[in-house]
Amino acid sequence: MTHIAIRIIRDEHAALAAMLRSILLLIEQHRRQNTLPDFTSLRAMLFYVDEFPEQRHHRKESELLFPKLRARTLLSRDLLDRLDEDHARGEHMIRALEHALLGFEMLGEPRRAAFEETAQRYVDFYLAHMALEEREILPLAERVLTAQDWADLDEAFTANRDPLTGHEPEPDYRALFTRIVGMVPAPIGLGSPRASANLVPLRRHQQETS
Repeated sequence: MTHIAIRIIRDEHAALAAMLRSILLLIEQHRRQNTLPDFTSLRAMLFYVDEFPEQRHHRKESELLFPKLRARTLLSRDLLDRLDEDHARGEHMIRALEHALLGFEMLGEPRRAAFEETAQRYVDFYLAHMALEEREILPLAERVLTAQDWADLDEAFTANRDPLTGHEPEPDYRALFTRIVGMVPAPIGLGSPRASANLVPLRRHQQETS
């Protein structure tokens, strides 16, 4: 049986991976066409990454999941330390990416390359981070955590309610997610259908992991 918290973590990882790849798809499309991107869409996408994965998902891993693992086993202590450092590093990197986007929007073509390079580094970093968690940490958690640990984790992660994993947006976020879904490409949204073949649409991923 897959624990609720594990399923939510994997679903949130899938949603974030799709969002990050969609950002790169938009960047690549406009680079090929030699056009400026829709800065409003990119700002909305980066705000989502900062507001949900960075502030909610990562915080609960570092403040709840990782301490429980440290309390139950001596295994993977160095890896947990590295992942905690990744979480702190990710907060700095999203700020740098948002600044690079603002520079591109305000100053135009001379800042395109810097923004694209910063975006690629951030996406590569984040995808590798999530892959490591899924490959090493989640299986370890399933082996060593107790029933009470899982009850605590299930309650905490259920409260995330990330709209990109199928939940109704909270009132404060409804306009943001309406904008994202309407303006960005599949698999996240309903915009220009330029998703690469290796992206799993979110609805299908949810069916496979439910």
